[in-house]
Amino acid sequence: MNSDLSGIEKRIGYVFADKELLKEALTHSSYANEMRNGVKCNERMEFLGDAVLSIVTAELLYTKFPDMPEGELSKLRSSLVCTAELSGFAQEIDLGNYLYLGKGELHSGGRERPSILENAFEALIAAVYLDGGMEKAKAHILRFLNSALENHKMNFKDYKTVLQEVVQQNPDETLNYVTVGESGPDHDKRFEVEVHLNSNVIGRGAGKSKKQAEQEAAREALKLMGI
Repeated sequence: MNSDLSGIEKRIGYVFADKELLKEALTHSSYANEMRNGVKCNERMEFLGDAVLSIVTAELLYTKFPDMPEGELSKLRSSLVCTAELSGFAQEIDLGNYLYLGKGELHSGGRERPSILENAFEALIAAVYLDGGMEKAKAHILRFLNSALENHKMNFKDYKTVLQEVVQQNPDETLNYVTVGESGPDHDKRFEVEVHLNSNVIGRGAGKSKKQAEQEAAREALKLMGI
């Protein structure tokens, strides 16, 4: 273990006013159980960090993809903060090398175990939040999420935005979404939408909301364009 905690501070670009918060975030339950004497493990911080991560991720996606339906937003958020992603973020900053682990975990490869790295990464978020507030925690999280989001573009597209970007390459083209059908009771509506390029229909879609139907229409248009 690297006992010089200034190393992890340099890695994340944040210096703690309260070093004990950082130590707690790095302390696995196996180490706390061995040491006893009131040593705290990072499990409670993991709980808090998960909540902070969730709201920052939700805000990022809500803002970045204004037309993406709720279901797609949820899937994208889950993909961005899964164990593989979070443990990968932890590896980027060599977090495992700074963890306080019990002898059993240490000898069984705990520093590289994805679940331990994921939990420690979430605990580190909580430590930054408790020490510096939400804005510092948000900046810390976005450093990882913004780059990770680029790697998810092909799997989770805001189809309307992609289609708009394609059409904007020709300034003379105009894009419009037209609701052509609406059915069902108020609690279970179904909408049908066409997307028009100038006066030509280039895609049709249906969904439980106009936004979802527009996304489906844009997706069909992109498919027809070979994108």
